[in-house]
Amino acid sequence: MGKTILLQVYHSSFSVDEEITKACGCPLLPLKSHIKGPAPVSEQDSTDIVDEAITFFRANVFFRNFDIQSSADKLLIYLTFYINIALKRLEGCRTLAEGTKAIINLGLEKVPVPGEHGFPFPGLFAHPESQEEAELFRNYLKQMREETSGRLLSVAYRSNDNTINMA
Repeated sequence: MGKTILLQVYHSSFSVDEEITKACGCPLLPLKSHIKGPAPVSEQDSTDIVDEAITFFRANVFFRNFDIQSSADKLLIYLTFYINIALKRLEGCRTLAEGTKAIINLGLEKVPVPGEHGFPFPGLFAHPESQEEAELFRNYLKQMREETSGRLLSVAYRSNDNTINMA
């Protein structure tokens, strides 16, 4: 008989305290980023939510259901979805220059927030209570997406010759 393999969903290790700013029911977690935005700056040698999303992407992308254990898990779900979109945009981009152009074009697209047409997860995040909250969350999502894109390029392309990393 075949052996049963149990796959595990990876959850965010971030615990969200009351001091962290929230928007749309979601924490604005610190990022290791030099990109301008509302996220607090994290230490460069620490793990942030973008690191977790990239690290756990291969495992988490296969799950249809995800038991949300913390509001940080919502960000992990959003980033897993975004990484999937970004990787699809990188298909066919054989060099770092081509990949960078594709990712920049993705970054220029409008970022919808909960309650707006095109937001991918209705019901996962609370609708903003004001225009200010909507813009704060939109800017945070933009900052996270931009940071994720940059790190994804460094994983997707070899640094020695800037060609696609097939590993």
